[in-house]
Amino acid sequence: MENLRQKAVFALVALLLVGSAVAQSSYSLLSPNKQIEIKIQTGDRIQYDVLFKGTPLLQKSTLSIDIDHNTLGLQPRVKSAKPRTYDGTLEPAVRQKFAKVRENYNELRLEMEGNYTVVFRAYNEGTAYRIETSLPQDEVRVYNEEVSLNFAGDYSAYYPLEESFMSHNERRFPLFKLAEIPLSSIASLPAVVDAANGVKVAVAESDIEDYPGLWLHGTSKNGLAATFPPYPLKEVLERDRDYRVTESADYIAVTRGTRSYPWRLLGIAEKDGDLITNQLVWLLEKPSQVQDTSWIKPGKVAWDWWNANNVYGVDFKSGVNTQTYKYYIDFAAKYGLQYIVLDEGWYRLGNVMEVVPEINMEELTSYAKQRNVGIILWVVWKTFDDQFDAALDQFQKWGIRGIKIDFMQRNDQKLINFYYKVCRETARRHMLVDFHGGQSQITMTRTWPNMISGEGVRGMEWSKWSVESEPQHNVTLPFTRMFLGPMDYTPGAMLNATKKNFVPVSDHPMAMGTRCHQLAMYVVFESPLQMLADSPSNYQREPEAMEFLSPVPSVWDETKVLDAKLGQYVLVARRSGREWYVGAMTNWTGRELEVDLSFLPSGGFTMEAYQDGVNADRLASDYIKSKSQVTSAKKLKITLAPGGGWAARIHL
Repeated sequence: MENLRQKAVFALVALLLVGSAVAQSSYSLLSPNKQIEIKIQTGDRIQYDVLFKGTPLLQKSTLSIDIDHNTLGLQPRVKSAKPRTYDGTLEPAVRQKFAKVRENYNELRLEMEGNYTVVFRAYNEGTAYRIETSLPQDEVRVYNEEVSLNFAGDYSAYYPLEESFMSHNERRFPLFKLAEIPLSSIASLPAVVDAANGVKVAVAESDIEDYPGLWLHGTSKNGLAATFPPYPLKEVLERDRDYRVTESADYIAVTRGTRSYPWRLLGIAEKDGDLITNQLVWLLEKPSQVQDTSWIKPGKVAWDWWNANNVYGVDFKSGVNTQTYKYYIDFAAKYGLQYIVLDEGWYRLGNVMEVVPEINMEELTSYAKQRNVGIILWVVWKTFDDQFDAALDQFQKWGIRGIKIDFMQRNDQKLINFYYKVCRETARRHMLVDFHGGQSQITMTRTWPNMISGEGVRGMEWSKWSVESEPQHNVTLPFTRMFLGPMDYTPGAMLNATKKNFVPVSDHPMAMGTRCHQLAMYVVFESPLQMLADSPSNYQREPEAMEFLSPVPSVWDETKVLDAKLGQYVLVARRSGREWYVGAMTNWTGRELEVDLSFLPSGGFTMEAYQDGVNADRLASDYIKSKSQVTSAKKLKITLAPGGGWAARIHL
């Protein structure tokens, strides 16, 4: 059950009164720990400041929404101000960071003349607001929504720059001064602002439904502002996968007159590592729409596409065929992996109902069932959508456990509605969904726990054709993209390369960074459906690596960030049951870190650790595995090679 314990009490939230209650124009909302404050003004428009420990982060930020050419938020008149405090505990259906998540906030509802409300919330983890409407029209058009974030100084921002709204959202996070970001430079989410006193502010959204996803652009000043993909009027399909918008409306959404709009949120972190444990996006999502979640099984996946089906030492020709996938199934069963993926090639492109003759799907699914391994099928979204009901019925008949849907490249209102349709209908059939080719759906994992992971990340696949998936980028992702939710980075390379020796080879890929850098990803990177991207044949040549990769969980009961610096290094400990796993990763700078094991309970534990070898700076696959006895009093000094890592399993 998602709701383990809930209690809601109405409490007095600090309100700074100006004039009578109805004419009041100034309000102050504090977080439960009183470190974050939202100061709200309702003069000629709705304006607010955000402060952390008394220091301004945002000043004179504004909000409004243009519905049917009537802008709500201008000349606001407050009818009532309703404060509320909430404190409860939630138990996620799929544990990403914690088995139990506390939800604690102070809220202020400003009900306005004109049939709309603005709801502000202050959490210990950040702030959020949303607009709600109760308009008499059954249907309205939203022409624009103003989200104007004016920061208190010319701070720097990790800004995932995009070329257009047609995007996989697989971006790097370069650092820009806010004032240097042009009006025309759009970005996907999140942007992470390095604000006053080193405080990090992550800009994101949550609870998107029947509405386009939020994008950002510069203001040529100390701010960021919203932009949205317009509503598509005409689309053209190129090949089987690029469904491009060729004509757009002058509005962004057609929706209901009475509804709640998405949350606009700021995750606020005093320490960089707090971004990793911040659950604000998840907390603000709509509660689960899946009543029975007992069938949802997270796990690890043997994946074919990255390693180009490079199976060897066998008596059959490897490729997209029944024998190769039986080999993947045997590998998964041997090491306790829950799933395999059949990626591109299993069906005739353009028709998901036509299985290629090299694959006997009935034979393969029967074999997988015997071995207790689930099959996940890759599909192009547009082809799948065109054959939606027939495809789902066929997949269900085969006993398919999940779908990996790819190439959406859009998050306009039509695509957001597609995500909801997919999640709803797959849940009815007890199927998982792993969305690739987009990002907004990542913020729906509480609402649709069967939407178990997703891409929207510049992951390890980029190493097949570029140098873009490398340690500097890898130690930026936990603080940026992962703030939104799970990310299907697809780790696990067994062919490891230094910066000097790396070459992108699509059909025989390697990855930049050390072997231990890859192992640590299984602790640092969150994905309840976690891939083993390399060839099963390569893994079987690495039995010591499999002694870690076989038992490492994909979901966690507890997460502790031991040390972290955005873009430099990260050191994380996570618990599953009575076992702890620790992962450390660094950028191209070698470094020493201290692992303080005081998070362990009392008693003695066995630790199996994987550390970079002394020659890992020359040969990235060099590592040493060690076994020792440890207690909570132990403090370890670990050495990470350039592009290196460290990983450990600690158990009784």
